[in-house]
Amino acid sequence: MSHTRLALHGGESVKKTAFETGKRFGLEEARELLEALEQNTLFYHFGGKVKKFLAVFNDMYQVRYSVATSSGTAALHVALGAAGVTAGDEVITSPITDQGTVIGILYQNAVPVFADLDPHSYNMTAENIEKKITAKTKAILVVHLAGNPCDMDPIMELARKHNLKVIEDCAQSYLTTYKGRLTGTIGHYGCFSTNDFKHISTGDGGIVTVNSGDEADYFTTHAFADKNYHRHGNSVMKDLEYLAPNYRMTELQGAVGIAQLQKLEWICTRRNEFGERLNEGLTGLKGIIPMKITDGGWCSYWFYMLTLNLDELSCTRAEFSDALTAEGIPNQAGYIPKVLYAQSLFQERQAYKNSHYPFDQGTYDYSPGSCPNAEQILNTAIRLNLNEFYSNQDIEEMIIAVKKVAAYYAR
Repeated sequence: MSHTRLALHGGESVKKTAFETGKRFGLEEARELLEALEQNTLFYHFGGKVKKFLAVFNDMYQVRYSVATSSGTAALHVALGAAGVTAGDEVITSPITDQGTVIGILYQNAVPVFADLDPHSYNMTAENIEKKITAKTKAILVVHLAGNPCDMDPIMELARKHNLKVIEDCAQSYLTTYKGRLTGTIGHYGCFSTNDFKHISTGDGGIVTVNSGDEADYFTTHAFADKNYHRHGNSVMKDLEYLAPNYRMTELQGAVGIAQLQKLEWICTRRNEFGERLNEGLTGLKGIIPMKITDGGWCSYWFYMLTLNLDELSCTRAEFSDALTAEGIPNQAGYIPKVLYAQSLFQERQAYKNSHYPFDQGTYDYSPGSCPNAEQILNTAIRLNLNEFYSNQDIEEMIIAVKKVAAYYAR
């Protein structure tokens, strides 16, 4: 294998056929949409589609209460608002995530604090979270990256010890389990996204699970997604106690969501099979560090990400990525371009234009090297796309291509 000429250098590529594809949407979604239109209202409170969408989701997740939102970012903001996060608070979260994770924190005039990650699962750990807890810490926002669950038991124990709220970002972790429990049902709130780049899509949309099972908590969460209007039954209470955004889901989104939920188990099961096969096929390769699934975890693999041990390879990460692309395997060098705290928003301490609030309320370390594991992950990661419509042959050819490139560059 080490003498096989890379496609990058004029050799024959591993992947000679296109990846299998399929249709995400069909007649099921169309029927639900038509029914939504025939209601003569697309407002969630008067129609039946958002209510049915949540009822199906609640049954699937075995939760009593959930709230629909206009996006996953909105879901996180709603959970933070319901949890009482406010001006002067700090929320500990992951430096490797979409910026949607921190938008709600800042809109609540609280400050994101970043905890370092496990180098191989790419997830937050209780040990690193505890180092960041101060008297101002109000909540922990855990991110189950790529469908790999965080090690939740010690995180929940830590939260109880310090009286902190735990919000789970499950945008990429549909049907992921940790020790038999679904992510999104373990913390105080679970937040899901249904934008077009997730396991299921309603174009945009989100869900918040209210895991206390407490009706008052549900009413607070529900109202926070709807301008703090309390809509239940035929009554609407508009006496506003404090500021809340408008993050309502429409009946059109709910309608598509009903049909999409019927496909979710198959989608996640197929992705799990592919991810587990990649982990098996890439184990033991020189220079390749496979994705580590948390002990007791079942991963729904929104994507597959490995890291390179560059000391064992005679190439850069960029060269490895280019070689893999030439073999016919689409990939990305890293997950996001840089850790969140390296973005100018944090470097310039500017959440709001021409203002340093709320960063000027304390001293926060967003310097390079403050989360070394996270930075190392992004500097060495190769992200492989996964899709439930891929064939088994597609996955085998991905493995063969990684093996070929790794063998060629092995020291």
